Amino acid sequence: MNSISQLPDDIICKILSLLSLKEAVQTSVLSTRWRHLSLWLPSLDLNTRDFSDFNTFKSFGDRFFDSARVSCVHELKLSLGRVARNVDDESCFTSWINAAIKRKIQYLHFTGEFNLPWLLFSCETLVSLSLFDVTLDDAVSVVLPCLKTMHLDEIVYRSEATLETLISSCPVLENLEIVLSDADSGLFRVQSRSLKSFTIFRDKFIVLAASPGVVIDAPLLCYLSISDVVSESFTVNNLESSCNLDILLYFGLYAYALEIRGVSSRKSEIRKFLLGISRAGTMKICVHTCKIICRYSELEPLPQFCFMSRLCVPLWSANLRWLEQERLHELLYEEMDEISFSSVPECLVSSLEFVDFDFSLWGYCVEMELVKYFLKNSAVLKKLTLRLGSHSTRDETLKELLEIPRASTSCEVDVL
Repeated sequence: MNSISQLPDDIICKILSLLSLKEAVQTSVLSTRWRHLSLWLPSLDLNTRDFSDFNTFKSFGDRFFDSARVSCVHELKLSLGRVARNVDDESCFTSWINAAIKRKIQYLHFTGEFNLPWLLFSCETLVSLSLFDVTLDDAVSVVLPCLKTMHLDEIVYRSEATLETLISSCPVLENLEIVLSDADSGLFRVQSRSLKSFTIFRDKFIVLAASPGVVIDAPLLCYLSISDVVSESFTVNNLESSCNLDILLYFGLYAYALEIRGVSSRKSEIRKFLLGISRAGTMKICVHTCKIICRYSELEPLPQFCFMSRLCVPLWSANLRWLEQERLHELLYEEMDEISFSSVPECLVSSLEFVDFDFSLWGYCVEMELVKYFLKNSAVLKKLTLRLGSHSTRDETLKELLEIPRASTSCEVDVL
């Protein structure tokens, strides 16, 4: 312990920051020199549940953010639990955040039913911002020149323009995650010239009102993850071929509405979405979304996915009509020697390099015909992955695969 005590204060504070707040405070009994070091930590995780009552929590926070402190606050995690919900005077929270801003805070994680001071959204040093269960009012001015990562979870937005203003005021924002709440029924716009990764999640089946949807305009996106069972429309503009898509999208249609009539009512919205993502290079699509696309393909032709290099679709082969450009009937249990397709999608000829059949093959003829279709027509295919069901015979399947002619001589077939 003597050797540690001989270290400079800033080094000891970094060591203490690796401990929980309770453990860091307990070190004050080690020596008189350590008595106040926990108040100089560069990183602080301050949670009401770690204190016996609110007054103790507030007292520690006031001492930590006392104006006499001159050190920087690198990271602050501030979580206000149930104890803080009944507090009439929330000014202490505002003063703490303002003090952190003055001390050049870079990482802020805030949880609690609280109206954040808009001074926070003019912080010149903030690099990462995570907010949960807070209320955002409209602001006159928002400037976050260094913010690269933002996570917004169950936020209450005073208007549709609140989120749009916040995002567009972050000139170097690269990573954005949004979890929308049940009460969010407006049209959300995400416009960014710097955004590279965007995840949006709205997976609540019980909603207060129908949602008109989301509009994304972010030309530098490399990764887009959509999990949205509520929005009736979802528009993606200016998407480049380098983007990796992960899609769970219902267009407001649930299982009972997947008949032609239901999909027809969303035909315009589905068309707009498919055109917007048609330049994507990699796609993973959930079962429900793929079924909607299959139904849509019975109404209108699909766009050609000319840049697609990797595809993962987790469903039965008989539902892959949208790739075939021609309807397959209920063939899963029928014996047949060949499936005829009216055309070969451009992506198979020019760009598709990886195909992952994310379902188990059970030895039905139509399944092998679908595998043959990809092997025979995918000119640049590098790898095709298959999974065998319990009733499949591995040796027989491998023998049949070896006999299939391949358009790509370098294609590897991986049987799991």
